[in-house]
Amino acid sequence: MSILEAIAKSIIDYDEQAVPGLIGRALSENLPAKRILEEGLLVGMAEVGRRFREGEYFIPEVLIAAEAMKAGTEILKPHLVSQGVRAAAIAAVGTVRGDLHDIGKNLVATMLEGAGFEVVDLGVDVSAEKFVEVCRARRVRLIGLSALLTTTMPAMGDIVRRLREEIQPPPVILIGGAPVTEAYAKEIGADGYGRDASTGAELAKRFCFKQAS
Repeated sequence: MSILEAIAKSIIDYDEQAVPGLIGRALSENLPAKRILEEGLLVGMAEVGRRFREGEYFIPEVLIAAEAMKAGTEILKPHLVSQGVRAAAIAAVGTVRGDLHDIGKNLVATMLEGAGFEVVDLGVDVSAEKFVEVCRARRVRLIGLSALLTTTMPAMGDIVRRLREEIQPPPVILIGGAPVTEAYAKEIGADGYGRDASTGAELAKRFCFKQAS
């Protein structure tokens, strides 16, 4: 097994303790940080996403795997910066105004990071103004909106409308959450609907990295 395969396996096995040593070995072998990220950490997280999508892994496994990945990315960050490596795209995610649920939103953030995005997590109870503000401040390519309450779903429509009106070109907007449907995404003019965090991340990659190419 190569060192990159071992790094990927450590993520799949959510072995946070093994990650720093493996990353250190890879760096000592003069492997580029970008390659360690893409062929080690992200490959492992992609497999975690597949297992979650297919019901082999559940939320606890994904969250622990995410901690293992974060342990690796923290070590790689200064090397990525010094080598001029940037994330392929910026994503801003948040639970909409009036909704304080964050587990789904946190899973989406994790999966997006695992897909290669730089993620700006705006938290919960996020207003349309806050989404507009972050798009003006950063080159945000993707917005991810989460809602767990049917009473807060209309806030999604307001955010979509404001972003379409005030940000040009507008970012890709994906929505998700327990009461949300693909039909509702179409109704409010969102670009897509993720039935779960892993599916949402795959959809985000198709939209954003195709556009970036």
